[in-house]
Amino acid sequence: MTCDVVRHALDAYVDSACSPDQRSEIEVHLRGCPSCAAEAVGRFQIKRMTHAAATRYSPSPEFRSRIEKNVLAKRRPAWASAWMPRLVMAAAALVLVVASLALWMRHAAREQALAELLDLHVATLASANPVDVVSTDRHTVKPWFQGKVPFTFNLPDLQNSSFKLIGGRVVYFQHSPGAQLLFQLRNHEMSVFIVQGQASAIPLTGVTAAREMAFSVETWNQDGLRYAVIGDAGPADIHELARLMREAK
Repeated sequence: MTCDVVRHALDAYVDSACSPDQRSEIEVHLRGCPSCAAEAVGRFQIKRMTHAAATRYSPSPEFRSRIEKNVLAKRRPAWASAWMPRLVMAAAALVLVVASLALWMRHAAREQALAELLDLHVATLASANPVDVVSTDRHTVKPWFQGKVPFTFNLPDLQNSSFKLIGGRVVYFQHSPGAQLLFQLRNHEMSVFIVQGQASAIPLTGVTAAREMAFSVETWNQDGLRYAVIGDAGPADIHELARLMREAK
């Protein structure tokens, strides 16, 4: 594919509206063309920001009714009967606003973190030198990170699996150093990000799986570290790599 053809098809690629064959051809081109890869990242960011701006938490009518009934059920003096309903409604509305805001902020923080990691993954695939330490040997890659990141981690033995370790590099996520490991499965490349579980880094909590902008994502916390596996492989393959990382010793 030429750059003109790829850029004309990027909107369909970002919206996951192109055919599997066309998607594979575009991704092959993006890995070797930094200019088109940067254009793809920009369009992913615009779509994410548009989606985030349109996303709002809307409490159900049942939840609103339950709040109102609980407040009204409390006994109140007769002299308050004239203005109490208005106060109750105002208090219920305030509770709903605060709950909605808290949920939206949590969702927005997670979306922002995933967007940052997705950008790092796409930029890595578009780079001529995607990793700083190139090796399929976990005993070479793991020691390379010593002194470069303020934590240690384990890598799985991949001898009996379909995955292949390509190497790793140091990345900065939310202004802190972390590790990015690159794995290969058939014609797919997947990143495993490992960062410290700082209190300010809210979003990557619990074991979650999602499909973000044509990429599969799985995140979890383990031993004070936060992990994220990202790639264009199917969710089952991403989950299998995540399982291998969780069980590594």
